[in-house]
Amino acid sequence: MRHGTAAILGALIVILLPLSICGQRSARLVPAEPKPPDGAKLVLQAFAHGDQIYTCKEQNGQYSWALKAPEAQLSDQDHKPLGRHFVGPSWELNDKSAVTGKMKASVDSPDKDAIPWLLVEVKDHSGNGLLTNVTHIQRVDTKGGKAPATGCDAPHAGQEVRVPYSAKYLFYESKPAK
Repeated sequence: MRHGTAAILGALIVILLPLSICGQRSARLVPAEPKPPDGAKLVLQAFAHGDQIYTCKEQNGQYSWALKAPEAQLSDQDHKPLGRHFVGPSWELNDKSAVTGKMKASVDSPDKDAIPWLLVEVKDHSGNGLLTNVTHIQRVDTKGGKAPATGCDAPHAGQEVRVPYSAKYLFYESKPAK
């Protein structure tokens, strides 16, 4: 009888172990860095697909690609349109609520070919909707979007290039400090 019980327990462990590992992965919805403020509440998750737009600029005789603006469509996890991400950096949802922010922290993406992960602090709000009380935004799970390593020189000054990217944006509300 004990051998039969042990076999059943062993089979359950083999079946449940992958489920617990998957559970750990999905529980890691919020990356550790860059970290939103303690007590911040996740209110929206959006997926961006679009371009990072760079301009070839000269500074002190050196040429390099400088970020001009992002241009991306935002969708939910079911690929339903939510809004857009554009220069500012700004995010506007279909409910006409919008925010503009300023980068607060940046960490390299685990993917060396992707733009960094960011924490953005919201500086401006407009409209009434899902973004009305958002205070911070994380950009994580980035793919692509890095400026080209070459091609920016005197003959190409002022030229623009669009680099496809995707990312997950996590929108947070945090309680004001007392």
